[in-house]
Amino acid sequence: MPNILIIDDEKAIRKTLSEILSFEGYKIDEAVDGEEGLKKYKDKTYDVVLSDIKMPKIDGLDFLQKALESNPDVPIIMISGHGNIETAVEAVKKGAYDFIQKPPDLNRLLITIRNAMERNSLVTETKTLKRKAFKAQEMIGESAPIKKIKDTIEKVAPTEARVLITGENGVGKELVARWLHEKSNRADGPLVEVNCAAIPSELIESELFGHEKGSFTSAIKQRIGKFEQANGGTLFLDEIGDMSLSAQAKVLRALQEGKITRVGADKDINVDVRVIAATNKDLMKEVENKTFRLDLYHRLSVILIHVPSLNERKDDIPLLVDRFLEDICNDYGIAKKAIADDALKAMQDYNWTGNIRELRNVVERLVILSGKTITSEDVNSYVQPKP
Repeated sequence: MPNILIIDDEKAIRKTLSEILSFEGYKIDEAVDGEEGLKKYKDKTYDVVLSDIKMPKIDGLDFLQKALESNPDVPIIMISGHGNIETAVEAVKKGAYDFIQKPPDLNRLLITIRNAMERNSLVTETKTLKRKAFKAQEMIGESAPIKKIKDTIEKVAPTEARVLITGENGVGKELVARWLHEKSNRADGPLVEVNCAAIPSELIESELFGHEKGSFTSAIKQRIGKFEQANGGTLFLDEIGDMSLSAQAKVLRALQEGKITRVGADKDINVDVRVIAATNKDLMKEVENKTFRLDLYHRLSVILIHVPSLNERKDDIPLLVDRFLEDICNDYGIAKKAIADDALKAMQDYNWTGNIRELRNVVERLVILSGKTITSEDVNSYVQPKP
């Protein structure tokens, strides 16, 4: 049953609202002034709060400010007989969900409460999903290389330093980028990812910087590029070693000046973006081969993070397998399968050319094809299935 707190110094108003809302199926608490209301607000979780504005001890606007500092997720609806446009605007600016004049229109009040609760439910659901998503993206491992990466992320993430992440395919370079963003001061901003290897060279500039309508044959409308989309947040340039030299020159300018120009435009656009790049190539060799700009390399590599291959961190395999078993079995709606010690040993002895990506695929295969306990025989049969 949803809980509603009514704060009003007029007993008749409290009683009327309490009776109406109780009849509608809500559980009601009352407070005679802002001070009592704030105490109850801090002591108990409410789904919605209805608060008068003109009250003794602590008025409604002061209550609103202090309540939201304590718990910003509860929708607070201000109700006042002294209402005017200025008061309503001030209340909403301070964080009130809505403002209703006394005597309140019953239908509008009930609709506002229902909408506030739906919004609160969506906020809670979104936070839960974010926590689940972040947990799913957790960096798993206690080996020395992983501990070093975690320590580096803690130090580097809060800064604006650009980071270059290196490592083989499938080691989790994008995961490092996500953690750098999530732990940064830009975490509330967007994280925009671009796989430079997946975009044809003739389209990479349009993808990164956008284009104006008619700037080339297929440009039938204006396009906002990834740099603009990431404004105020982080731009992750994956496989940057595959970027064309002309696009590299424009990226270099964007990093140097904080400006980009859409394809077909002559107007500069200011962008506030932190760039994190990743590659599976040796960029210094690419520089020697004249396929990558040395000045761009130095701009990108303020901080270097190398992600080791799975073969270099085999002590982490039991932890990774345990997490994958839990996640995959949950996805399939089955009880978590056990794995025998000799099976884990067999997996640690295997040469993981596809790194963590390959390991997860193997665990999913074992979940599907094995019995309740995964054995070493299962690993030998299914890690490298014969065609």
